Amino acid sequence: MILTIQYTSPIDALIALTKRLSTYEDQQQMDSEEFFDQYSRGQLSDDAVFVDWANDYRHYLQLR
Repeated sequence: MILTIQYTSPIDALIALTKRLSTYEDQQQMDSEEFFDQYSRGQLSDDAVFVDWANDYRHYLQLR
């Protein structure tokens, strides 16, 4: 099942993504930039949480 979330503005989307990224960072004790660098280099597994985190970070970068 694919979950689609719609936001009323890009700012709302950016705020929601920032909150989600903060949650990942707290859980994994790593900032998103460092995570994404390691993930992109294949140094981390393809666990669902990492795939979701990477997708959220890509979306964050596009909105920013």
